[in-house]
Amino acid sequence: MVMKRLFPLPVGAGGTLKPMMLWSVAPAATTDFCLLDHGVLGSQNRLPFMRFQTLAEARWILAFFAVLVAVSWSVSSWLSVFFLLLIFFTLAFFRDPERRVPRDPNLIVAAADGTVTDIIETHENQVLNSETRRIGIFLSIFDVHTNRAPIDGRVIYRQHHEGLCLDARRPDCSEKNESMTWAFENPRVTIIVRQITGAIARRIVAWSKIGDELKKGDRFGMIRFGSRTELYLPLDAEVLVKVGDHVLGGSTIVARLSS
Repeated sequence: MVMKRLFPLPVGAGGTLKPMMLWSVAPAATTDFCLLDHGVLGSQNRLPFMRFQTLAEARWILAFFAVLVAVSWSVSSWLSVFFLLLIFFTLAFFRDPERRVPRDPNLIVAAADGTVTDIIETHENQVLNSETRRIGIFLSIFDVHTNRAPIDGRVIYRQHHEGLCLDARRPDCSEKNESMTWAFENPRVTIIVRQITGAIARRIVAWSKIGDELKKGDRFGMIRFGSRTELYLPLDAEVLVKVGDHVLGGSTIVARLSS
């Protein structure tokens, strides 16, 4: 069955909560879905990839499609199947896999899944007010949209900025689009992460707040549908990715701090 192969739904809670399985599927189905999310990229991640907190962000979308399925069933079974497929697509979009996080404190991990679109030197003027190296990551609708802390550290800054919803691949979207800027600080470094909406993504979700202590790879928020995430790194950090690379949030090492 195609639906079974694409959308297995093991659910696990994050943070300090114990994993909670809402239902289970055959191991073969889970393996097939991992081909969509990880296997193509060479990862061997086989951990639960749905969480209640993330799935809750889709509750009204799922409820709306469920009503359409029920109503359309009396009109056309094919129409109801179409809305049912939209439910499965929504569940796939809101997947949130666990990741194996490198614990070396010198390593900085990607703050989001997606494709590296640019690596440039730029002035970060919201928090650091200094020259930094920016890594831009574009998230398509097929990527996981949860954002993760790039380092162990404390959230010292969180600021929402109103703006437009231009295509997240446009060079000027960083300055013009709606965004949320975060700063993560530890004794060694301060890293800036910026969540940026796109033409489809219209909502930035913040799960953490100022003062929270996060471990590298911990989830701090998400952006619904296609979007962009930026990391601002020290100039002396060694960048370990290149434009065109596909990265996994909380797992792919994007840079190494200088010793």
